[in-house]
Amino acid sequence: MTQQRAHTSPGMRAWLGLAVVLGPVLLVSMDGSILFLAMPSITEAISPTADQALWILDIYGFAVGSLLIAFGSIGDRYGRLKLLMIGATVFGLGSAGAAFAPNPELLIACRALMGVAGATLLPSALAVLSELFPDPKQRARAIGIFAAAFAAGFAIGPVVGGALLGQFWWGSVFLVNLPVIVVFLLFAPVLLREVRATRTGRTDPVSVVTSAGGLLFTIYGIKHLAAEGFAVLPVVTGLLGLAALTFFALRQRHLEHPLIDFSLFRDRTFTIAVITGLLPLAAWSAAAYLSGIYLQSVLGLSVLHAALLALPGAAVLTITCVVTPAFVERIGKKAALITCHFTIAGGLLLLLPTTITGGIGWYVASTVIAGVGYGISFSVVADTAVGAVPAERAGSAGAIAETSNEIGNALGIAILGSLAALIFRLQGPGLAPTLDGTLQLPGLVPAALQDAKGAFVTGLHVVVVVAGLLHAALGAVALRWLSKPTSGEPGSSTTGEPAREHLVGKP
Repeated sequence: MTQQRAHTSPGMRAWLGLAVVLGPVLLVSMDGSILFLAMPSITEAISPTADQALWILDIYGFAVGSLLIAFGSIGDRYGRLKLLMIGATVFGLGSAGAAFAPNPELLIACRALMGVAGATLLPSALAVLSELFPDPKQRARAIGIFAAAFAAGFAIGPVVGGALLGQFWWGSVFLVNLPVIVVFLLFAPVLLREVRATRTGRTDPVSVVTSAGGLLFTIYGIKHLAAEGFAVLPVVTGLLGLAALTFFALRQRHLEHPLIDFSLFRDRTFTIAVITGLLPLAAWSAAAYLSGIYLQSVLGLSVLHAALLALPGAAVLTITCVVTPAFVERIGKKAALITCHFTIAGGLLLLLPTTITGGIGWYVASTVIAGVGYGISFSVVADTAVGAVPAERAGSAGAIAETSNEIGNALGIAILGSLAALIFRLQGPGLAPTLDGTLQLPGLVPAALQDAKGAFVTGLHVVVVVAGLLHAALGAVALRWLSKPTSGEPGSSTTGEPAREHLVGKP
């Protein structure tokens, strides 16, 4: 009896270990959004081109998303605590390099390095956390805290960035990572144990290369076509990227241990859950990035004022993450998914009344309403995806759900951001490819200034309409698909247990 009680009641070591693990998790998610309000300052300091500015923002998310599953497999084989330590060290080095980058090229390279390191942290942190809490109920509570911290990082990233920029130079948004990394490296070996999976499969390097390369080539083509118009190089590059992604998808069907098990998408609930992991992050990241520029460069607010205006939406998003599990117990996961998409659509469309002279109230209302939907999506996606598949495939389902979040965050900036850039290029005064670049031109006449701001606001409106309609459409699809489960679909089955793991060594 004593042994059973000890097994089901985590002690101080477990909760301290959770606190230590949450530090890197918070950083990985926060760094996906911390630059949204910082980009005008970075643009002024190192003058990136339009496509370089987009790469600075989203190369991080692409690196994390494209390598997340691969590093999960590597951690299974070689030890997740070891991978956590290596990843945290590299993340700190990349942050220091980014803080003092003298040009856009080096900043992009350091952001990519941070993304590679971030991909090592998320799956390993979740696995180590599961070891700390062997009791299912306690583990569910700990994973709920993990999910809330991850969502909170996305939400508070712009706020933290804005607060730092109100006092320090733009590199401070990267240096803030270093104290957390140092604390983790000091205490993780004491509080955490090594964890390896008992069954591991060989990581296919061809799949890793084609998935990451395909994403990067495709987005490179999209960015250049949007920012500069038709040219042979971006078209060829984009087609090569699509070919690589097609080859990757076909290859997974013939591998014993695929990076992505596409057969899982035969389940409707799983498919809706994964798309819910991707689309809200895409909409949120694009809206947050464009709104940050709107508040500062169009309305002329200070970065600190813009950060304060983001607080209500961030608070609602974080609180929703915390209360969603109880909410889901009452209405079910399917109803929560449907609610998520319609509230996001409604919140996004509240940005339509914004103009070049005012719109602060509409911005705050938009972030608050959409924040409810974002919070629901962050909380239920992984659990719904895992619960929709058999227990023996829970690991693959969870990895795909996590990857959809990171890819969605990057795609929002890349595709929707490129759409806004295209509208600005077509309707702007034609003096520079971006609004911030136009504002920096000497001797800018008032008429050109008004045209530039008007073109940017039009681009913002087009983006929120597209994202809002996509969410409304997905909500309608979810309402139709999930209300009538086909025969044999698990629907809202309980979450399956992951593959059994064994511990290696003790602190």
